[in-house]
Amino acid sequence: MPFANDYKSDIHPIWCPGCGHFMVLRALTQAMAWLELDKDRTAVISGIGCSSRLPAYVDTYGFHGLHGRALPLATGVKLANPELTVIVASGDGDAYSIGGNHFLHACRRNLDMTLIVMDNRVYGMTKGQPSPTTEPEWKAKLAPHGTHLRPFQPMALALSAGASFVARGFSGNPAELSKVIAAGIEHQGFSFIEVLSPCVTFRPEELAWRHEAAPLDAEPTDDLCTAMHNVLKKPALTTGIFYQAQRPVWEPDTAAHRPLDALAEEAFAL
Repeated sequence: MPFANDYKSDIHPIWCPGCGHFMVLRALTQAMAWLELDKDRTAVISGIGCSSRLPAYVDTYGFHGLHGRALPLATGVKLANPELTVIVASGDGDAYSIGGNHFLHACRRNLDMTLIVMDNRVYGMTKGQPSPTTEPEWKAKLAPHGTHLRPFQPMALALSAGASFVARGFSGNPAELSKVIAAGIEHQGFSFIEVLSPCVTFRPEELAWRHEAAPLDAEPTDDLCTAMHNVLKKPALTTGIFYQAQRPVWEPDTAAHRPLDALAEEAFAL
């Protein structure tokens, strides 16, 4: 059986010391080791942001794409090679702001891949702006009066949009997070995993999450109403698998595919 370190690249992460993303990387590589994923048949895709540096730190195929465009890139990768295990690494800005439209439709399509969103409720790489999940009263140099905007509820959005696996983890508990990520990768369909990952630089108060995060006191359910109730009524730092259901996985009609040379000849025929 491989070890977690077998899935780490030789590139040293440049996240801030103490960043929660270090433990997300640890949890992901541990899950990969448990599942004995073939490195040559695994791809990690990302957009832009602190979280999106992750593909460089794992020893698999990877692609560091444009801001908010990780999911359409990953969709193209999966459709082009359905045998690949496709994992998307994103953040609350990358996934829910500029990438919000792609997030909704990726849930709706239920393509077989896993989205891991590292949520620290702030734009860390661009110096501390509020993100879609930032509390309305949070004040910073770039938002001295707060936003006065209701934050996104990503898990509720994922449920309503059609994701068939919805879970939350905490970077401060990498053992539990590894199990959640492994379950998401194994799930047949679109798996969405929200990871509470504190930003020690711009939101040091989030270090208190280690005293507040607690596991869900219920088994995963395939009942949408029950899952939605748990997402909306349980404390915001509750972790675990909230929803897991078997739904048809979207697959393109491969019979309609035509060779590229034939398409090019037809498209550029004079």
